[in-house]
Amino acid sequence: MIQRSADATVVKGGLRHALEAERAVAPGGNLRASWEALLKDARKCTRCDLYKHATQAVFGEGPLDASIMFVGEQPGDQEDLDGRPFVGPAGQLFDAALEKAGIDRSTVYVTNAVKHFKFVLRGKRRIHNKPDAGEITACRWWIEHERELLRPPVTVALGATAAHSLFGKAMAIGRNRGVPLKLPDDSECWITVHPSFLLRIPEEERKLQEKKLFLRDLKRIKARAEELGR
Repeated sequence: MIQRSADATVVKGGLRHALEAERAVAPGGNLRASWEALLKDARKCTRCDLYKHATQAVFGEGPLDASIMFVGEQPGDQEDLDGRPFVGPAGQLFDAALEKAGIDRSTVYVTNAVKHFKFVLRGKRRIHNKPDAGEITACRWWIEHERELLRPPVTVALGATAAHSLFGKAMAIGRNRGVPLKLPDDSECWITVHPSFLLRIPEEERKLQEKKLFLRDLKRIKARAEELGR
């Protein structure tokens, strides 16, 4: 078992950065207060056992009136330490793809299906371990409440775990990718790959092709969000 972060500044700093990012976009109001209350509750979450080993819960970040909500799988090692979603290698790739697609990350809300980092220890390294169905289901409560608060016109599932969380069942990426789908609440969802998938592709030619497909998906999502508006 890895010891919880001994540096309380890391945890408090991560929370502070998340709050500052939120408040800078839309300070005040009942929606803001509700979101902050949800964040406070999420940081004390014990709905599954992942909290026992993670440094902290990593909640969503972005404007509460965002037209697009991106849902990833879970925090990685860097996100677990920093307290913010998508700040590691996959997050850097994600940011670059958003920029190429003409999407300003500061205008979108980014979160994860599972709020605590699940990992296995290899020496001193913490290696990502995919959440299981029970952990996805346990954490679905938070995603549903985030979406109820934000009511985004478009929600994007980045990968199979996010899609499972949003739809409440396994969803094939290839068959459902790149087209608008209806969530159980009748809102719109798009499914695409997780940026970490692109990092794991060893063949350069295939990686380039998959990046082009990911960019295509992001451009379609941007156009659809603009069409639906707020």
